Amino acid sequence: MADTADKPSKITLDVEKVQKKTPFDSEEVRKSTWKRAEKLITQGKPEGALIALREIDASGSHPTTLRLAGEATHKIAQRTNSKSEYRKAASLLRDSVKMNPKDKNSNNAYNNVLNEMQDKRISESVIPRMMNDGTPTVAGMFAFVASLILILAGLGILAQPKSVSVGDVIMELTWTDTDGVFHEGTIWIQLYEEATPMHAESFRANTDAGRYDNTIFHRIVDGFMIQGGDFENRDGTGGHAGKYFGYCASSGFSESSECENQMTDWVIPAEFGQTHDPGVIAAARSSNDNSAGSQFYLVDSTGAYSLDDQYTAFGIAYKGLIDGTETTGVEVIDQISQVGCGSSESSCSDQNKLSTYPVTVVSASIAGSDSSDPWYQFW
Repeated sequence: MADTADKPSKITLDVEKVQKKTPFDSEEVRKSTWKRAEKLITQGKPEGALIALREIDASGSHPTTLRLAGEATHKIAQRTNSKSEYRKAASLLRDSVKMNPKDKNSNNAYNNVLNEMQDKRISESVIPRMMNDGTPTVAGMFAFVASLILILAGLGILAQPKSVSVGDVIMELTWTDTDGVFHEGTIWIQLYEEATPMHAESFRANTDAGRYDNTIFHRIVDGFMIQGGDFENRDGTGGHAGKYFGYCASSGFSESSECENQMTDWVIPAEFGQTHDPGVIAAARSSNDNSAGSQFYLVDSTGAYSLDDQYTAFGIAYKGLIDGTETTGVEVIDQISQVGCGSSESSCSDQNKLSTYPVTVVSASIAGSDSSDPWYQFW
């Protein structure tokens, strides 16, 4: 056998070849891509602009890249009316202004987004900013005082209910009951990080991308569960994973590298083991164990233990609000499961069908997230 210890491997050569041809190394290529991105934005193709920008500057190291990415994301936010996309656009433009404060285009674009967000009553971050360039904000000082009060109060309390943690998913919902009364609700979902890391990561990625905003629960079964998450077709036939885990729908839901650049083909391999207790959120799938995508279902107060080790339960709705009154996540699910189905306005018991009035996920967001992450981490 020939000695190959001193010979560079094919992988090493390929890496060096890629490094020598990094597009961002060429100022001409960079400027050409910026112009192409501007044209795509003008043509109403912001997703294409983001792809082009990511190819030349994935780390967002140039203020022009950030400005254009912010303008593209702003277009997406206007089209989808997504709070998450508005916050991403503001973050990108804010970072662009910080890198080049004298750039009028960045400043104007940033101010336009902020004004639009103010009109829509969308905060720039999910939680108030505590510091501004090293100086405590009003919210920061208030939070400090409030924290001291809470700590002192906590000394006299033996048991505390679960508090919201960074990374929990918050869903704002609307529905109409069988009496025709409109309701607004919220559920807080804790994800099983250690037991189901891929499902948790995929769910957060789709949430952070705003894909669940303005979607519906397309299947409602009283005494069982409510199912939603089809942001493509809204009928249970669409949706995909939020991240690539090496599994493709087109390859029979098996491991494959063929769909790495085809997001709509991404699926999540099974992570069985967690029980279907009341309030659990689990991944809907087709006949294959590894076919989960974006769709999910929330189990009502009856539980769904017959589905254990068949479907991946990856979190639980531990807290809820109904019309401003605090309650449990299970109670919100129960009320939604009893909405009217069909002309008789009867509940949807034993019916796998759409409710008379759409049950809607108005928005989904991640607790504790702000808009300070690099733009390339948003998708």
